Amino acid sequence: MARSPRWRELDPRKLSPDARRLKEGLLARVIGQEPAVDALTTIHQIWRSGLADPNRPIASFLLLGPTGTGKTRMVEALAELLFNDRRAMLKVDCAEFSHSHEIARLIGSPPGYLGHRDTPPYLSQENLDRHQTRENPVTLLLFDEIEKANDALWMLLLGILDKGTLTLGTNEQVDLTRCLIFMTSNVGADHFDRLHDSPLGFQRGVAAAPPDMAQVSDSVLEATRRIFSPEFLNRIDRRIVFNSLGTPEFKRILELELGYVRHRVRKRLDVDLKATPAARKWLLEKGTNPRYGARPLRGLLESEVLFAVANLIGSGQVVEGDAVQVDVRRDGGGLVFRAQHASLAAAASRGGGGATGAALHPIAEPLEMGRELLPVGSR
Repeated sequence: MARSPRWRELDPRKLSPDARRLKEGLLARVIGQEPAVDALTTIHQIWRSGLADPNRPIASFLLLGPTGTGKTRMVEALAELLFNDRRAMLKVDCAEFSHSHEIARLIGSPPGYLGHRDTPPYLSQENLDRHQTRENPVTLLLFDEIEKANDALWMLLLGILDKGTLTLGTNEQVDLTRCLIFMTSNVGADHFDRLHDSPLGFQRGVAAAPPDMAQVSDSVLEATRRIFSPEFLNRIDRRIVFNSLGTPEFKRILELELGYVRHRVRKRLDVDLKATPAARKWLLEKGTNPRYGARPLRGLLESEVLFAVANLIGSGQVVEGDAVQVDVRRDGGGLVFRAQHASLAAAASRGGGGATGAALHPIAEPLEMGRELLPVGSR
């Protein structure tokens, strides 16, 4: 009697090398949002396996949560990893479509309307296919702050999400079955305030327990049901609530943003920008607030570091090859900038004291024998 072959156990959680690289790249760029990264990686693996529904968009996401937590950045990071360009997407700012007649900018005006040939529709097939490549034949379509759009745009999305097609004003059919559709919204973001407040209980001397993230997520999802119709929500594949950011996440974001600033400065004039631990602490204290996410931190880096370095370069205080250190003034009232001449910086680098090019963030090491610099207009 022939023996039946043995069944081997499989692991459906195992990722392909391509999906693993995507996940690692997203985690390095979008801080503190592991559940959202996992959901996007799963969809990517389904698409790469050829199992996505051919009669609908590849997937649709509704990204929820407070401002500055990385909702739009998630889509930019995906574009950067797929196409090496964070702008390789079609982005619709829904605040610009608060009136029904403005939908014509997306689909074009029908024949007979004055000037219907002058403004090509934004969601034309040519635009949708513009960023696709042989390796990644996919389009990233982002509807930013979807709750601010007119109901006419939501109705337009019903057909797109359900059938993957769109009829333009000229009766031309547009194929969106190779699209990843993202919609961001701040609906229900006020519920995250409860994570940062400490409300008192009704009993004397008893503090009410703050809600956990699961409770807040449920409240946010409930808020979306009060804003969007069931027909709209039921056509969305994934509704993801982004986590509120805390001190550990802000520290990682600061290193990431400092790395971007350092790269821009080095690309412009081969100047090595460094930040001391005291400068990092000052930037975190002045530029972070859990209610507003990481945006204030980016703005602070622009105004306090990048603009100052631009003035130093423009005034000739910093020349090519210099090393610039960012530190805190003794009174703690702001940042101070010091520099080493190019020859001294090169000697320090040869002696092992310089920063290595492989680091993604500036190395906070003190610069000796430097000169203090004064940004234009700082005093």
